[in-house]
Amino acid sequence: MGKLKNLTEIKKIVTDLKRKKKKVVFTNGCFDILHYGHLKYLEKCKRLGDVLVIGLNSDASVKKIKGKKRPITGEKERAAVLSSLEFVDYVITFNDATPAKLIKALTPDVLAKGGDWKTKDIVGGRHVKNHGGRAVSIPFIKGYSTTKIIKRIKKT
Repeated sequence: MGKLKNLTEIKKIVTDLKRKKKKVVFTNGCFDILHYGHLKYLEKCKRLGDVLVIGLNSDASVKKIKGKKRPITGEKERAAVLSSLEFVDYVITFNDATPAKLIKALTPDVLAKGGDWKTKDIVGGRHVKNHGGRAVSIPFIKGYSTTKIIKRIKKT
């Protein structure tokens, strides 16, 4: 079935990985138009542990967060693109505005978010810390964002 998993599958996988003493890293996002900044961010996430799980906002979730004109790319396509990256181990789509329920279900060892998040404000960070893990904020690479790409496309 590849890298795209449902909740039952990913919970079993994460439980097995932890039993084998593998460090599970979780991050999440919309990843609407995958760009260089995303790639570098995800590579850094992977270096924080053994296995990288991405929580991907569903189309409905993206609309809640970004507005009715988003996403540009549908969730199946976004999941397929993320799954094609060698440093991504698993992808799971979620419908809520935040991945809080998913994080509580998986309790990763490391919870990573982009540099616009202070570690104390990362959704699910307290839960992960209370279970012996850590939350990490990874700095952005300046000049790369989906919003900037969309604006540039509209100008040309």
